[in-house]
Amino acid sequence: MTGLQQTSLVLLRTLVGWHFLYEGLFKLWAPAWSRAGAPLPRWTSAGYLQAASGPLAELFHGLAGSHLLPVIDVVMPVALVLVGLSLMLGLFTRLGALGGLLLLTLFYLSSIPTAGVHQTGAEGAYLLVNKNLVEAAAVLVLLGFDTGKIAGLDLLRSRPAHPDEPGAPQAAGASS
Repeated sequence: MTGLQQTSLVLLRTLVGWHFLYEGLFKLWAPAWSRAGAPLPRWTSAGYLQAASGPLAELFHGLAGSHLLPVIDVVMPVALVLVGLSLMLGLFTRLGALGGLLLLTLFYLSSIPTAGVHQTGAEGAYLLVNKNLVEAAAVLVLLGFDTGKIAGLDLLRSRPAHPDEPGAPQAAGASS
C-alpha cells in the first residue's frame, strides 16, 4: 500500500475510534448540563431500547423494562469507550473492530430506516442506509486491512525480540 493509503486507513480508524470513545464518555459523564444550565438526568438506554422498531424490537423492549437495564446502562458506555480506545490507540485493533462491528450491527437492527423521509430529530432522510450502516462498512474496511499492522500499539506487541536479547531465538547455524 502507498503511504497515502496507509495514512487514510489510520485516519479513518482514528476518527471512528474517536466517535466511539466520545459517545461512551458522554454517557458516563453524568450528570450533564443543558444549554440553559439545568442538570440533565443520568443517561440510560431505556428510551433507546423502548424506541426500537427493527427485527429485534421485542427483545429490546423487554430489556428496557427488565432488571438488566442497570447492567446495560453500564456495559454499553464501557463497551463504547473500550472500542474507541482500541481503535484510536491501535491496540487489539482487530478485537476493537469486531466489537465496533457488533455494536453497530445492534444499533442498525434496533431501527432499520424504512421511512425514506425526514424524521423528527434525525439528521436527514434515510432509506435503508443510515450512519450506523455507513460506519459499520468503515469498520469492516478497517478490519479487512488490519490497520493495527500499519500504525499503533499493536506494532509493539507483534515485534520480534532483538536477536541479541537474552531468550531471543537464534538464527539457524548459530553457535550456543
